[in-house]
Amino acid sequence: MDTVKKTRYESYAYEACPVEASLELMGGKGKGMILYHLISGTKRFNELRRHLVFITARMLTKQLRELEEAGLIHREVYPQVPPKVEYSLTAAGESLTPILLMLKSWGEEHALPVLLKKQGPHP
Repeated sequence: MDTVKKTRYESYAYEACPVEASLELMGGKGKGMILYHLISGTKRFNELRRHLVFITARMLTKQLRELEEAGLIHREVYPQVPPKVEYSLTAAGESLTPILLMLKSWGEEHALPVLLKKQGPHP
């Protein structure tokens, strides 16, 4: 399985590109939620999977590898049977904490009302 994510743009040398470059590293299916759940501390794969029920195990593995490749999370493998793997934020990942909390707050106030309105009434 290819775990190297290709970038969307050939160059990030323009004024607003740092914004896009940041979104490039932490954007993707469930990556923001993975990072958010790791704010509270180290988690094992199945702990993350319980929080992200709509993401397949394969997709979660892919996103975790991309976040590790980006230097935002650390993967610790313990040599035991059965294997034990834990994920935690790196210093770069921890530096996203205030941004993630602000995104959560903004999402509650602005994004959820728009998206829930689009979904319509629930049965």
